[in-house]
Amino acid sequence: MLVAGIMSGTSLNGIDVAIVEMKGQGWRLKVQPLAFETRPYPRAVRTALLAVSNTDCHTRDIARLNILLAELYAEAVQKLCAKHEIETLDLVGCHGQTIYHQGQPSPYLGKRIAATLQIGDGCHLAERLGVPVVSDFRQRDMAAAGNGAPLAPFFDYLMFRHAKRGRVALNLGGIGNLTAIPPGAAPESVLAFDTGPANMVIDQLVARHTQGREIYDRDAKLGRQGHADLQLVDRLLKDRFYKRQPPKSAGREEYGVEFVDRLVATGLPMLDLIATATAFTAATVSAQIDRFVRPLMPVDDLIVGGGGARNPLLMAYLEGFLPGTTFQTTADYGIESDAKEAIFFAVMAYESWHGRPNNVPSATGANKAVSMGKLSR
Repeated sequence: MLVAGIMSGTSLNGIDVAIVEMKGQGWRLKVQPLAFETRPYPRAVRTALLAVSNTDCHTRDIARLNILLAELYAEAVQKLCAKHEIETLDLVGCHGQTIYHQGQPSPYLGKRIAATLQIGDGCHLAERLGVPVVSDFRQRDMAAAGNGAPLAPFFDYLMFRHAKRGRVALNLGGIGNLTAIPPGAAPESVLAFDTGPANMVIDQLVARHTQGREIYDRDAKLGRQGHADLQLVDRLLKDRFYKRQPPKSAGREEYGVEFVDRLVATGLPMLDLIATATAFTAATVSAQIDRFVRPLMPVDDLIVGGGGARNPLLMAYLEGFLPGTTFQTTADYGIESDAKEAIFFAVMAYESWHGRPNNVPSATGANKAVSMGKLSR
């Protein structure tokens, strides 16, 4: 099958589209990436999405953005297909844009509720493309008492497991998440969880510093000009999230405007804050690998994907904090770092289309394996 995967992450940088050819099923599935492209959000769209993400807003804006995103997703898929002379697709998998995610239940109107919301309507997307669409993946896992995150472990286990080496697949998108795969492990032995912020805090600081002219720290140009305050890093690491046992998830609710406001309120120069946020991201990963992963398995290889893999300062901090570990990127396995999430949503859609489970309960905390995703024909 020829499947397109669409991902727009919590950093709100744009729309990632991957086109993948797949054969087989389950853990014998063969995945061949064919094309990939990122289309940045227009500035007005990004601003509108920020205005409805974990904040008080008008339901009218959410409803309109839900349709607008489907239109933008369809255009992105059509343009990539045209660019690579791909005439027909069999299926599309679309994560949508997360505007709220609360993986852990909390009291609400007499009940304990966990909730998530991804927008970008699957029906409109299917109509525009003339192809079945699988979307809204997280809800099914959460209905089975899972966190709805992280979802990457299914793909990580499929692509990176090894008979003799202990591997950690680390995705550095807006939020960081890792999948720990012991040597020769069965899927139920996989450990995975969100580690905290990856690019999200850095990006917000860069946008403030440049007054919106830049939205991420290209080549760590700004972070390298600052000096990380490691005492502040240590204070930030005292947050109970980093000590909480997995499974666990995080998002803009924890690392959005309020978190960045607190950093700015320290009075540190903005370049120092960008450097500090970069060091902090690496420290959250290494601290939780030491706390939760090393007691269970050797960490022979760290395989990094996502936009953070292209931040040389972040990678340097990680290597410094994790001596003795071999560092690789997903590109070493034929998967562009930026393309990983779009590719795995193509894989998730493929498995869902065939009615097969595509969550990893040991990672999300779900009480059973389920087939995630809603089908729009």
